[in-house]
Amino acid sequence: MGASLLARWVDVPGMTYAAVDPVATFPDSRVKTFKSAADVQGGPYDLLVIAVKPQMIADVIPDYLKYVRPDAPALSIAAGVACERLETVVGSRPIIRVMPNLPASIGKGVSGVYFNDKTPDDAKTLARQMMQAAGSVVEVDKEDDLDKVTAIAGSGPGYVFEIARTYVEAAKELGFEESQARKLVLDTIAGTIELAASSSDDLADMRNAVTSKAGTTEAGLKALNGNGDLSRLLLEATQAAYKRAVELR
Repeated sequence: MGASLLARWVDVPGMTYAAVDPVATFPDSRVKTFKSAADVQGGPYDLLVIAVKPQMIADVIPDYLKYVRPDAPALSIAAGVACERLETVVGSRPIIRVMPNLPASIGKGVSGVYFNDKTPDDAKTLARQMMQAAGSVVEVDKEDDLDKVTAIAGSGPGYVFEIARTYVEAAKELGFEESQARKLVLDTIAGTIELAASSSDDLADMRNAVTSKAGTTEAGLKALNGNGDLSRLLLEATQAAYKRAVELR
């Protein structure tokens, strides 16, 4: 995810980056790449981006603190790692927590953003510019709400992929080949979501507009969610993801 975001961040005017990855390189002159903390050159840097697995933060990040200004904000994309826990590693400084999702890699993501009370306005503005380069941004005032963003948007692509997968399988059961089924399903989903996003109409009203009385769509909808099973499953899915995010704090 860090590499995906960096691919979008390079388009933020006036920004250059130093990235550390033991394996990967980045084919852009605005990004200096290093293999380890010992190899890093330059600085002091104005922003520390934490894009490692949560369980690695305490072991990895201290080696990089000497390369950033003492008051440089730390921007973390580590899911479930609260500001209080981050402060034990990076010290008392502005902390920006971001929860991006996978479509950020193509500039179509949605990211939740939380600023701790030490974050100055200029750091907030920069973080907004960076995340807007990867898609849309939802700011939250309470850190707990970022875990809720995780449950809805962070984990959301997984839900959508699973719905699409089962939809494709249903199309294949009707007799379509894999390629036909994928095109029918994915293009239907993409077009429908784009239509919904371009409209301010209530989603239930939009559903009803394509549902003729006693027609095919009504029959399908009754089978899909007539007894509320789909609504219950999505509620359970988001609540389970939120509960796990809280456990990981």
